[in-house]
This record gives sequence, C-alpha cells and structure tokens, in this order.
Amino acid sequence: MTRLPSPRGSVSDVLLHVLPHEPGDLPHVELAFSDEPLADEDLQLSLYLCYELHYRGLPGVDDRWEWEPSLLALRKRLEQRFERALLSAVPLSDGSTPIGDIDLALRAIAEREHGPSLSSYIRLEASLDQVKEFLVHRSAYQLKEADPHSWAIPRLTGRPKAALIEIQADEYGGGRAEWIHADLFARAMHAVGLDATYGAYLELIPGVTLATVNLMSLLGLHRRWRGAIAGHLALFEMTSSIPNRRYGDGLRRLGFDGDATLFFDEHVVADAVHENVASVDLAGGLVRQDPTIGASILWGAQALDHLDAAWAAHLLGCWRDGRSSLLESPSFALGGGLTLTAG
Repeated sequence: MTRLPSPRGSVSDVLLHVLPHEPGDLPHVELAFSDEPLADEDLQLSLYLCYELHYRGLPGVDDRWEWEPSLLALRKRLEQRFERALLSAVPLSDGSTPIGDIDLALRAIAEREHGPSLSSYIRLEASLDQVKEFLVHRSAYQLKEADPHSWAIPRLTGRPKAALIEIQADEYGGGRAEWIHADLFARAMHAVGLDATYGAYLELIPGVTLATVNLMSLLGLHRRWRGAIAGHLALFEMTSSIPNRRYGDGLRRLGFDGDATLFFDEHVVADAVHENVASVDLAGGLVRQDPTIGASILWGAQALDHLDAAWAAHLLGCWRDGRSSLLESPSFALGGGLTLTAG
C-alpha cells in the first residue's frame, strides 16, 4: 500500500490522524455508526485498517502499532459491533450437526440462490468499465488471497490440518512464486490496465466490500472461530469453479486472454479439487474430532453467503442504475477512459 485512504467517519478519522505518529495511547472515540453496520463505511474501513497491521502493514505507520494495547481495545469494540451485526443477520445455531452430514449441509448453503447472478452478468453483459470495477472490488482480498485462512493452520490437528495445508499449498503456488494466486490476480489487473499495487484502490472500495474481507480476518484471528473460518473456506471453494469460469469467459468476450484470464481459469481447475478436500476432509474432519463445532462451521459458511450476496447485489444494483459501484474520488482513474470524480 502506497498511501493511506481518506477517513469515512469519526473513528477512521482518529485512526488516520494518530497512526502515522509514534505508537501510544489512542484517544477515546465514541462509536456512532449507521443502522447498517455490515455496510457502514466508517466501521468497515476502521476495522480494515486495524486488521491490515496484521498483514502487510500501513504506509508510514510504525509496525509497533500492531500490538499497541489501546489500539487492540478499540479493535475489540469495533469487532463486537461487527460480530453482533453478523449474528443478528445470521443467527448461530445452538444445535449440533450429525457427523456424516456436514458436507451435505454446506452443499445446501452453496446451492442457495440470491437473485440475479453477478458472474452470469459479467459473462454476458458487463462492460469493460464494469469488469474493471469488479476487479478493483476483488483486489481487497485477492491480492492477499489465502492469508486469512492460513491463520487457522496452527489451530488444527490431524486430517483437518493436513487438508487445510493441502489447499493452501495450491493457493501459494505449490512452491512456485509465479503461480501464487494473489500474484496471478495482480497480473490480471495489470493486463486490463489497472494498478496492481497492493491496496492501491482502498480509497474507492466501499464498506459492503470491505466487510467481506473483514469477516475473514475476524474469523482467522480468533481461535474461538476456527470452525467458522474452516466453514468459510469450505463454502468459498465449493462456490468458486463455476463463477470463475464465467468471469474468464466475460474477459474473453471483451477481447482479453492470457494473463487477464489465467487467474480465473486456474481457479476453475484448482477449486474443483479443493471442494471435496475442504468440505469432507477439513470441515468433516473437524466435526469428527469435535461434533460440537459443526454449528460454528456452518455459521462461517452462512456469514460468507450473506455478505457475498449483499456485495453482489450492490454491484448489480449500481450497474443497473447506470452508476459506479465504487466510491467516488477526485484523484483516481481506472484506465480505459473510466474516471471516478467527486460529486
């Protein structure tokens, strides 16, 4: 990331004012968010900034902020607000799932329909500008693909741990740097004329998108949600192959191939294999070790399903209305004639 974004409310304003300075006690800040916390710009950006200190850090921000107690206390308050909203939208079941049924329960979530399909729209109708916007949205996660799920590795044992490592090894290129999936996505961005620098478009990415990434960070960083991060990954893999085929086809329809489509084509193949490993060996293996963890696994999948549906609806709704799905900025151009201007 080369620069910090603009604040979007009182909390992110305090963070962006204080973080470039020497680590120390944060001033107290009241949390005053909208009635839709899962898409609240201030909440989601503030959480994203706090979590980013555990990934690649923030430009001009001392790495010691990562474990500053006052910042962790603020992050805890933000997480509590985010988690309460998630649990309100997707209640956590208090029952257990039969050991042999976890993959079937995940399949039922994967087969839910939430209205018009974003991947079908991109395959058949999306303009180049809309595809660029889609890639900018996805960059918030894809440029660090797999990293949030990797936090679960030391929290697992036996077959679930081996299954997770099997999946992650592929995500990181199987030892070949040029096949790291995050780098493949960067090449796709570059191929269509976008800036592939990590975090380059954070200024433009709305809260409804940041929430999908914050969910992974929340689940990955907290051991108590190890079942949920496994369920998140399982559903992620189970619902990936067909959409990625469509995304690749959409790019080819617009005249692109090679680096522009390699990321998506690779996921068509890789995630078809990962699907069974994630649902049967990872999620199923966890339930066999601890039947009480089934509810958490399914909640992680359901939370992903809920946030991704809201994100897709946001993109499609904006495009149907003839407007950008990104936040407006006076200083960003996505290339190809698409410029986002303030107002």
